[in-house]
Amino acid sequence: MASSDYDLPLRPRRLRKTRNIRRMARETRLSTDDLIAPLFVMAGDNQREEVPSMPDTYRHTVDRLVDHAETLHALGIPAVALFPALPDHLKTPDAEHALDPDHLYPNAIRALKDAVPELMIITDTALDPYNSDGHDGIVRDGRIDNDATIQVMCEMAVLHAEAGADIIAPSDMMDGRVGALRAALDDAGHTDAAILSYTAKYSSNYYGPFRDALDSAPEDKAEAPEKDIPANKDTYQMDPANGEEAIRELMLDLDEGADMAMVKPALPYLDVIHRVQQHSDVPVAAYNVSGEYAMIKAAAQNGWLDEKKCALEALTGIRRAGADVILTYFAEDAARWLEE
Repeated sequence: MASSDYDLPLRPRRLRKTRNIRRMARETRLSTDDLIAPLFVMAGDNQREEVPSMPDTYRHTVDRLVDHAETLHALGIPAVALFPALPDHLKTPDAEHALDPDHLYPNAIRALKDAVPELMIITDTALDPYNSDGHDGIVRDGRIDNDATIQVMCEMAVLHAEAGADIIAPSDMMDGRVGALRAALDDAGHTDAAILSYTAKYSSNYYGPFRDALDSAPEDKAEAPEKDIPANKDTYQMDPANGEEAIRELMLDLDEGADMAMVKPALPYLDVIHRVQQHSDVPVAAYNVSGEYAMIKAAAQNGWLDEKKCALEALTGIRRAGADVILTYFAEDAARWLEE
């Protein structure tokens, strides 16, 4: 029987026949507008250091950071998320250095805003870059003190906004921090500073390379057995087995005034991104985290995957799941690839 003898009025392949018809029928579009580039800043002058577990990703001194930000802006990337890499001698159990108005982080914010004022600057108020215990919050009596942590974060948020931050993005997962940050920002006159809440940040094993970049992992109990410090972040970051809990967190964040919500990581949690998008009336972000990036990079370097095709497929999948914007270490490359 010839194929033409089949009576098939519905043939989905008609819309896959050529490249142009596939373009016309495409449901999900990935654009440079969707990309946020995470950046690492360190002290010094005219230097950059590659993160060993994140090929082609660097810690920049402020001057080199500005150069890099200008490149990202020229490519059309609308925002960067800034993270500080600090030396150990500046880290203390109370994260005191986070509140110094003249330290590396606010100075980097000011430099970026002076050089590229149109570029949106997203800052983080978690304490782990400043905390000698390596936790996102202050450790007291062997536990993370939720409310004491929030007090420090509120001061940090105001400091960042005064330096020029456009969006404050608390990644700590403390209860009630969105409402407290909103009140602190408003009381200080920063009513235009938006809050991008890490609404569903999971206690994930995919953060390893990021913690290498900032040297911000919880202190190894084997190296300091006398200290009463939680060995991991399970008491504040979410259980990877939970999905509905993300909606509870979303409802709380929306009630407290979040302007955007985030799911982190992205690829193992596409179902959570979809759920959050369905229940959210604000833009939803997803963080394509360091471990996801490093896996594609490593496989590509070994010749097992095509880096460009796999990265764009992953980012498109995150968009398809429901993310309006994506924080990704592929941002610069993706912007170039999308221009081709």
